[in-house]
Amino acid sequence: MASLDRLSTALSKLPGIGRRSAERMALRLVLDRKQMMSELIAAMDEAQRELCCCSLCGSITSVDSDPCDLCSSSQRDDDVLCVVETPNDIMMIERSGGFHGRYHALMGNLSPMKGNGVSDLRFDVLRERMASHKFSEVILALSTDVEGDSTAAFITESLKGSGIKVSRLASGLPSGSGIMYSDSLTLSRALSGRTDVQD
Repeated sequence: MASLDRLSTALSKLPGIGRRSAERMALRLVLDRKQMMSELIAAMDEAQRELCCCSLCGSITSVDSDPCDLCSSSQRDDDVLCVVETPNDIMMIERSGGFHGRYHALMGNLSPMKGNGVSDLRFDVLRERMASHKFSEVILALSTDVEGDSTAAFITESLKGSGIKVSRLASGLPSGSGIMYSDSLTLSRALSGRTDVQD
């Protein structure tokens, strides 16, 4: 059935949803159309009308609050900018409570394999923000894979000579894990980024 296939295909485009999972979700929605499908359609319609990405940082906000609360707040540290890949990264860092500066979501990273070049990401907005506001530090909170590393290298190179400190998140062993569960790259970075535990 073309309609069911189309629904499955649309659902499979969501992150973390494979073809089989999408098919099961589509069948469940069709079987429970009066409640579940109606609720989903209403929620998606509301999200489409009321949510957008912040024009400054890229975080999710309401269309009536752009720039978002994080960008509008006078309680944030204006000297530090944290560059992330997605709005989800902003939410995760905010939940940690460990950062109080400004954010900038690139909406991805440089990836020739995925067709993501400089013009496909929010580098132009980042350049405008760097030109209009003098940050003392830029923290690169990007993935620790090849694509994240190349994106970090590109930003670092573009800021060379600006006098702005460029740093990257520390990487190493995750909390509650052990050496035997870590890959060689994680172990190498954990060793090179080790910290002094003496007073």
